[in-house]
Amino acid sequence: MKRKIFFVLLILSIVTLICVSCITKPHPQEEPAPAVSNEAKDKADQARKKAMDFDANTYFPTEWAEAEKNYSSANDNASYKTAEDGYNALFKKAVPLYAQAKEDEMMAVRAELIATGFTDAFPQYLKNADDLALAAQEKYKAEDYYGARDTASDALNEYQTLLTGAKTYLVRQEIIDRGFSKYDADNFLKADEISNMAIDAYNAGLKKKALTNAEEAQLRYNTVLSNGWTLYSSERRDAASKEREMALLDKANIASKETFRKGEASLEDAKGLYADGKYSDAALAFVDAEANYAISRKETGEKRKKAEEAMRIAGEKIGESNETAIEAEKIIEGGSK
Repeated sequence: MKRKIFFVLLILSIVTLICVSCITKPHPQEEPAPAVSNEAKDKADQARKKAMDFDANTYFPTEWAEAEKNYSSANDNASYKTAEDGYNALFKKAVPLYAQAKEDEMMAVRAELIATGFTDAFPQYLKNADDLALAAQEKYKAEDYYGARDTASDALNEYQTLLTGAKTYLVRQEIIDRGFSKYDADNFLKADEISNMAIDAYNAGLKKKALTNAEEAQLRYNTVLSNGWTLYSSERRDAASKEREMALLDKANIASKETFRKGEASLEDAKGLYADGKYSDAALAFVDAEANYAISRKETGEKRKKAEEAMRIAGEKIGESNETAIEAEKIIEGGSK
């Protein structure tokens, strides 16, 4: 009996020791996360921003996605350095493409500006913009990429501002050439006032204000031009209708059918264009109709003169024939005596 009790106590002691051992055994320690310095992450962030500033993500979308993956999974100095190197490589590939795209954009606006003829009258303005464009190129060669970008942007803005001014100038010139200022004199004078303000602001270096004023002046000039075409086409419509009435009175629709029909066709086209609000095209078509009606009248008058002359000559010949017949009759009568 004592032996059984001792055996049970021994087993219980062993179990107790095992349990205590399990409870007091320390949990395994997790390995500490790799240390990441702020400098490593900052450099990766800066490289990423620089690459984005020069559109690397647009030019190389597949490679950019891979760089982004590396950046997102970076968790130590080495992996952030890998991400940084990836962004820097994309930046180097993107910079020449970015620079070329900006140069192409500038040159396109510059060519449009020159085509207006505006710079022939104001060459100094073009030179100022060209100087900025050349300065951007020099900064690019010196690897001052942000400086080159900002200077190229200034040059592009300069070309665009000048182009707006040139278009404003051309609209004004068309108004004067066509004599349309009389149709909206108040707006024309106000546009002139604002246009002069734009020039003053530009010469004072206030480019943004100059552009705003030039755009407002252009809007007013376009309104004057539009109103001019509307009223001018109405005048031409009335003139064409009047010329048609006179052509009908002269029987030009009969004597000069082909030319009169051309006038009719132009008149129908003009009416359709006028109804559609295409007043400049309508005005030209009305002018064409008026011209054809006038020509048909002229042709009719010339035909009438020729007919009258032919009748006169025929009458003279008939008169001469009558006189000849009388003389012959006299001779015959005299001879019979």
